[in-house]
Amino acid sequence: MSNRNLAIASTVLVFVCLSCQPLPRGVQAVPANTPHTANTSQNRSITGTYGAPSTVATIRSPSVVESSGLVASHNAPGVYWTHNDSGDGPFIYAFDSRGESRGVWRVVGAKADDWEDISVGPGGVPGRPYLYIGDIGDNNASRLEIVVYRTSEPVIVAADTTSTKTKPRLTEPADAIRLRYPDGKHDAEALLVDPASGNIYIVTKIAFARPSVYEAVAPLNATEVTTMKRVGDIRVPSLFGGVITGGSVSPDGRRVALCDYFEGYELVLPQGSTNFEDIWKQRMTTIDLGKRKQGEAIAYRLDGKALLSTSEGKRSPLIQVMRR
Repeated sequence: MSNRNLAIASTVLVFVCLSCQPLPRGVQAVPANTPHTANTSQNRSITGTYGAPSTVATIRSPSVVESSGLVASHNAPGVYWTHNDSGDGPFIYAFDSRGESRGVWRVVGAKADDWEDISVGPGGVPGRPYLYIGDIGDNNASRLEIVVYRTSEPVIVAADTTSTKTKPRLTEPADAIRLRYPDGKHDAEALLVDPASGNIYIVTKIAFARPSVYEAVAPLNATEVTTMKRVGDIRVPSLFGGVITGGSVSPDGRRVALCDYFEGYELVLPQGSTNFEDIWKQRMTTIDLGKRKQGEAIAYRLDGKALLSTSEGKRSPLIQVMRR
């Protein structure tokens, strides 16, 4: 788990402050376990591009206890990949839109220090999707380098559903892309990949301040350390700053979604712009992602028409918000 000390304290403070505020007239308190539905006065106010959150499934795999990253499979529409936070081995877990396990894979050649996020993008073979797994957590700001593992996305078959952590399938050998910040050490939990260029973006996690965005330009060489470039800061419309815990790029490459423990956020590339980096200059909109115990993952659906999120803890809900 990557929220520690200051982030936890700030989170608790926010909840305490919010709990002291009176509810608007006509709005009732919602019990913690009440599911979100589209037609109920108990929902929080929904505005903007996305509709109300709804729980569409529960992740049933007993091995998924801290879903810290999420990405839609490109080889198997309707299937998602996730992984646990620190403390697990180098495993990725596939599950379908009903929450049923589709198999467990060990990432060959990878280690798991503090895995925080997963993305998908181009790689060495044109037309083939690659998974990017971010070993980028650094709670104590002690890592000289961070690592992003890149491996060809496995093709899932029916027999893979019987695989487990003790008897996993194996991925193709992963490239260990070693990265260094240009300005010191940073904790981060959000990894994004531009689906067109394959450039990697990492968004730092920092309470009460603006998170920074760092870029590693493709093609990425796994035989040497790449020093990233800082491409800017982003303003998060949140009471406790930039405690960003996950990120995703839409399949068309024109939208970026980020999340913290409670809400989602989106930036949209302006019409006419063909420069992906312009997206970091845009104003964020807030997205209600529903009731999550501790949200650390967000992903666009493969068709780009919805966002999905998970939470840490066993039997995590898979929450979906549809694009209007």
